[in-house]
Amino acid sequence: MKTTTTAAGLYHSMALTEDGAVRAWGSNYYGQLGDGTRADRSTPVKVAGLGGVLAIATGYYHSLALLEDGTVRAWGRNTFGQLGDGTTSNRRTPVVVPGLIGVHAVAAGYAHSLALCADGTVRAWGHNALGQLGDGTTRKRTTPVAVAGLSGVQAITAGTWHSLALLTDGTVRAWGLNNCGQLGDGTQTERSTSVLVPGLRGVQALAAGGWHSMALLDGGTARAWGDNFYGQLGDGTNTARSTPVAVSRLRGVQAVFAGGWHSIALRADGTVVAWGSDNYSGQLGDVTDTERATPMTVPGLSGVRGIAAGPGHSLARLKDGTVWAWGRNNYGQLGDGAETDSTTPVAVAVAG
Repeated sequence: MKTTTTAAGLYHSMALTEDGAVRAWGSNYYGQLGDGTRADRSTPVKVAGLGGVLAIATGYYHSLALLEDGTVRAWGRNTFGQLGDGTTSNRRTPVVVPGLIGVHAVAAGYAHSLALCADGTVRAWGHNALGQLGDGTTRKRTTPVAVAGLSGVQAITAGTWHSLALLTDGTVRAWGLNNCGQLGDGTQTERSTSVLVPGLRGVQALAAGGWHSMALLDGGTARAWGDNFYGQLGDGTNTARSTPVAVSRLRGVQAVFAGGWHSIALRADGTVVAWGSDNYSGQLGDVTDTERATPMTVPGLSGVRGIAAGPGHSLARLKDGTVWAWGRNNYGQLGDGAETDSTTPVAVAVAG
């Protein structure tokens, strides 16, 4: 299974392969694996009817795919309209998200979805009780609506109940739940329209976790803000931050991802570091169950080209196209054919 991208949901994982197809594994209670069944899978299965896929994203219980023609497909749980097809019916195979063309990127939170359009605007749909759709309301949407007052966007990401956008001028906007300061605006006030995250310059990429957020800067360093109960901000403390702080001892970073209560970063030398979490299921991959408030190297990984983080597990894609996973595995989300948690990376089985 030679992969180009990976994504991690609550209890499921996905990989985009070189042929433009998608494989998925783990929990399938809501049909989030997209194989037409509700059977859990501890090894990868092919998502039905998908080809020509450019990008993928996973929510807690739903999945998204961006196709080469700029349209979007969605499947899995749909209680809040997070599939965007105008219904609240769960889907075991991909359905078209209507009204979207020219999409450049997709992102998914707990039960909401985002799409970045070619004109630099953002569309959102699904759960909205906390303002995470950014349309100025708290009403759920079963079809895409525009994020209010937002243009010139070049990248998007979604946390559990909040959303972030990176603009072409290098600034960051945020909206949704803010109980831990995850919007980074110096408050804990929920926002149904986007607000500026102050003090950020030269941002290259964003990541949003359960209740925290991160920004990768052009010098290969990172900033983080929000919940820090398990040290997921990486500043050596357990103090929540409502504005960005530097992640300690982090240099030469190429990518960052945020899980539920942990964070991971890919360094330019192809190694991976992780921090945060109570580490009860080994989601830091460091052989221990010890919480970390500063980054620690994930042993046994080299030549890594991509990473992803779910609430309780993490994925790494190597230069040879293979995928390695670690952390919680109660539904087979590590893809190694077992349902045993792993404190060190294990190889995801080759797809059939």
